Amino acid sequence: MARVLIEGTDIVVRLSWWEQAAARRREVRVPASGLRHVYVEPDWWRALRGERESGTCVPGRLCAGIRTHREGQDFTLVRSGGPVLCVELHRSSPLSRLAVSVPDAEETRRMLSPTGGRGGW
Repeated sequence: MARVLIEGTDIVVRLSWWEQAAARRREVRVPASGLRHVYVEPDWWRALRGERESGTCVPGRLCAGIRTHREGQDFTLVRSGGPVLCVELHRSSPLSRLAVSVPDAEETRRMLSPTGGRGGW
């Protein structure tokens, strides 16, 4: 399952081999300075916006890759049946949002939050 980490000054999405094949990417890396808002979306399908540009989509099950919409591009790797970590990014970032199904979305949200999960969002 995908993992979202902080490496140096970047937010990195690490993908398993099958997720790499579905998303057509090895990893996703964006500057941590572009972080605007982090939250957990309890309904996986609500994390999706726009149209698929690249990657794989199995309706009702999985959506992986780049999705384009009027505000920019999102990287998505979401699976049905669970919550999704959503990382909103500033306009200066190469992506608008990361939407990723991770093993523990709430714990990852706390790790990414500048306040350490003590509010502020």
